Amino acid sequence: MSDTDQAAAERRRRWRLVLGGAADEPLGKADGRDGAMDAAMAALYDAGASDERPAQRSAGLGGSAPKVARWLGDIREYFPGTVVQVMQADAIERLDLTRLLLEPEMLAAVEPDVHLVGTLLSLNRVMPEAARETARQVVRTVVEQLERRIAQPTRTAVTGALSRAARISRPRHADIDWDRTIRANLKHYVPEHRTVIPERLVGYGRRGTAVQRDVVLCVDQSGSMAASVVFAGVFAAVLASMRSLRTSLVVFDTAVVDLTDQLADPVEVLFGTQLGGGTDINRAIACSQQLITRPRDSIFVLISDLYEGGVREDMLRRVAEMTAAGVQVVVLLALSDEGAPAYDHENAAALAELGVPAFACTPDVFPDLMAAAIERRDLRAFADRGTS
Repeated sequence: MSDTDQAAAERRRRWRLVLGGAADEPLGKADGRDGAMDAAMAALYDAGASDERPAQRSAGLGGSAPKVARWLGDIREYFPGTVVQVMQADAIERLDLTRLLLEPEMLAAVEPDVHLVGTLLSLNRVMPEAARETARQVVRTVVEQLERRIAQPTRTAVTGALSRAARISRPRHADIDWDRTIRANLKHYVPEHRTVIPERLVGYGRRGTAVQRDVVLCVDQSGSMAASVVFAGVFAAVLASMRSLRTSLVVFDTAVVDLTDQLADPVEVLFGTQLGGGTDINRAIACSQQLITRPRDSIFVLISDLYEGGVREDMLRRVAEMTAAGVQVVVLLALSDEGAPAYDHENAAALAELGVPAFACTPDVFPDLMAAAIERRDLRAFADRGTS
């Protein structure tokens, strides 16, 4: 078979898998490994086909836990991990498999990812004890994956920003940063003396082990913020592990819960959340204000889609009060890899008028964002960089 014929055959094969059993006649029936892949997709995407266009591929997952467990094993065998995660999420949405996820054998079969963790957290209050430990293992697996991804970049970015923020212009001799001092004064080089005459000394303050910044993360735990809650919980735990920061974590819906005392274990943090319910941002900000005792050394990070169920005017007033007091306020519409989120445009515009831009941020950008907040740089650059 020529290369051209092979390419044509591969295109027919792919189209057959895309179109399903309806394409059996013109493209041929899938068999072997392709047949198994076709059956796995049929069980999910042909379920509920209309009478006008009946499904040609048979299957359907129904309500059978053993059948679903086998299906989860099949898709993990035949598809790459990223595709498995998409299919799992589609199965939960299209076939209402949430109930089956409460069974330990089901949890052991799924591919752990951020979206699955969000689903499990939303089921936290109704989860039977038999499934709880398995669910914790799933959550811990995802948390460890995220920590490997974000912990070191976060510590590096924050430590560097704190060092730069601690520089002073009149250091004692032992505190002079000679490299930066020379670079800052190269224009004052005197050729005849072959030396630089420094007009400005650059150095580091004596920081010791003192806490340099207070960080308050205030996270909306309404259902649409599931992925953001997961990432925020892990970031909060990483920041809390740094002695130079005093980190607090507040989560809210219509009630507000302070999870700061659980930050040593991000899994406990996540199980302390309760996804779903309404949203009272004003109340959450009011509670967070009580945690801010050093405004000019504090960073307040609100993570919310800004759909306010509380008193909007009071919410905006409190943000204005914090910025006037010197708090560096950061508003993130989402902290996730999911792209542009849905959010309240009117409230975002009102915050922008107060000098507080609201934008989405990916987990990979968040360390640089925190560094900029520590150095009190203009955060509008992050919105312009396409993180929204």
